[in-house]
Amino acid sequence: MLRLGLVIVILSLVNPLFAQDVHDGSRLTALGNTGVALQDVWTLQSNQAGIASIKRPVAAIACESSFFNSAITTQSAIFAFPYHRNVFGFSLRCYGMDEYREQKIGFAFARGFGETVFASLSFNIHQLKISRYGSAGAWSVEAGLQYKAGENLIIGAHIANPNRSAYQADLNAIVPVLFELGASLRFTDKVLLSSAIAKELDSAAGFKCGIEYNIMSEVFLRGGAVTNPFRQSAGFGYKYHSLNVDIAVTSHPDLGFSPQISLGYEF
Repeated sequence: MLRLGLVIVILSLVNPLFAQDVHDGSRLTALGNTGVALQDVWTLQSNQAGIASIKRPVAAIACESSFFNSAITTQSAIFAFPYHRNVFGFSLRCYGMDEYREQKIGFAFARGFGETVFASLSFNIHQLKISRYGSAGAWSVEAGLQYKAGENLIIGAHIANPNRSAYQADLNAIVPVLFELGASLRFTDKVLLSSAIAKELDSAAGFKCGIEYNIMSEVFLRGGAVTNPFRQSAGFGYKYHSLNVDIAVTSHPDLGFSPQISLGYEF
């Protein structure tokens, strides 16, 4: 009975609160989920155009423990493979627990046009399973664009689910229609600034911002903030040759803290 009550809480509370959260790896999470204008393998889950600059195959995994119940987790795995000017990406994200689980599988294609324009298209399969209720599926597409306006400035735009795909009507779960526009600026050799505006259909727009500081050659400190609702994030990263280790934590004024760890390897 307690488990069933928790499922009801998730359906009524968690989906609306986290519709704009994309769980895009610990680095981007610590930067306030501002991946729309960043170039990183984890942009496979925020703006796939960000993988178009990848030169070598990259694989990464991440795990997040959700705010109010450690049994509710988000697990992600991604892989990006460059071929000439094209980059192909695969992403898998699972959220929930045994009684309630959301899964998203994404297949992405990204391409660079010269050294200034990067574009992407992604096809996603969504699955929702609820104990005692059954399961439902949906599909969606995403499109992204990045423009390198200068040596240190990138402008990005992304749209998710413009086809307005949805689960069956009797389930209180959504596949959000999300528009995002942002920019990242390499302020100095050690400081990166990023920001974005995200607008979900039928909801108010939210603002995101983040900062990354390279305190040593292999160590990075990060922080970020998101509005609607207001959340804060922080984290650090360590790069050792081809291995990246990133840790982040986000805070919510009502639900508490949510830690996350990511591991990535460049082949």
